[in-house]
Amino acid sequence: MTIEQDTRSGTASREWTPVIALTTGIALLVASEFLPASVLPAMAADLGVSEGTAGLAVAATAIAGALTAPSIAVLLPRADRRLVLVALLAAGTVANLAVAIAPHFALLLAGRLVLGVAIAGYWSFAFGVGTHAVPGRNRLVSTALAFGVSVATVVALPIASLVSDALGWRAAFVGAAALGALSAVAVAATVPPVPAHPAAGLAMLRRAVRNRRLVAGVACIVLVAFGNFAAYPYIRLAIERVDPGSTAWLLLAWGIGGMAGTIAAGALARWLRPAAALAPVLIAVGLFLTATATTLPALAVGVVLWGFGFNMVPVATQLWVTRVEPERAESAMSLQVTAFQVAITLGASMGGVIVDARGVGPALIVGASVAAVAALGFGLLRVPRE
Repeated sequence: MTIEQDTRSGTASREWTPVIALTTGIALLVASEFLPASVLPAMAADLGVSEGTAGLAVAATAIAGALTAPSIAVLLPRADRRLVLVALLAAGTVANLAVAIAPHFALLLAGRLVLGVAIAGYWSFAFGVGTHAVPGRNRLVSTALAFGVSVATVVALPIASLVSDALGWRAAFVGAAALGALSAVAVAATVPPVPAHPAAGLAMLRRAVRNRRLVAGVACIVLVAFGNFAAYPYIRLAIERVDPGSTAWLLLAWGIGGMAGTIAAGALARWLRPAAALAPVLIAVGLFLTATATTLPALAVGVVLWGFGFNMVPVATQLWVTRVEPERAESAMSLQVTAFQVAITLGASMGGVIVDARGVGPALIVGASVAAVAALGFGLLRVPRE
């Protein structure tokens, strides 16, 4: 390798260091969001509440995120976005520590609400900060951030479960807090200052919501995320209905399919309209196969398709909203995040009602039907060319 080639390689590595730091931050926050799912029985028993009540720890995070995403830029219209991200990671660290030391459920719930604020704010700003750090690489930045989310969903729960079994459920949250603090330091050290957009704030948000195509796309995002989360909390039930002994590896297959879907969405991003429509189609087909499978091979195909399709969604929709509203991308991203958080809350709640009344199969069929409607919506909506 020549000196010139070595210099170029070093420059490229430094160029992508901020994106790696940002990706690590979102992965840590998303992993923290779903940590209660892996420690729920022990956590509920320790705090003296039912498992159903303890499950509110996840719902509370989503509700706080839904309220925060569109408002944080309004409250901080002139703040350096790098400092905002560092502060949000610090808030996530404090939130996990609060859960780790909580003597009662009320403090735990307060910590989870703070985590919801951190996740929604970080996700709203991270894409814009990443594209500022690496200009002209929107597709790769979006894919990197979404890949961090996919890895978190695959790796976090098994690791947290092992830590909980060995050291207690509180240790899992102490570990998440420590990693959050390291992520905050990494972002502060590697990400350049990012000034707010001159029009950031309430005026930008108002103009964004006047864009009818954007609002229609956000409605489609709600539908596709609703379809997924009407089913996802009950994926274990769906698997155990067919083959209880295959639960662990099929959950891993869902996650691996998800990582592949994230990469595929980035590769297909230049054909954004069909990519945005394809993702919910794959979710619908995957959910239908999972709901109706009677054999392990059919179930495996359904689960992998489901994971692949859903994990295309964050990349495709992130690029979709910022392509439709490029001048007000920060507000467009906040609306995308709000759509996801609202859909998580409503979808999981509706899915739970259906599971209790009719079983897991009908919940998956409802999710598939709603995802199919989202696919139709994305197929009909035009997207400006790059």
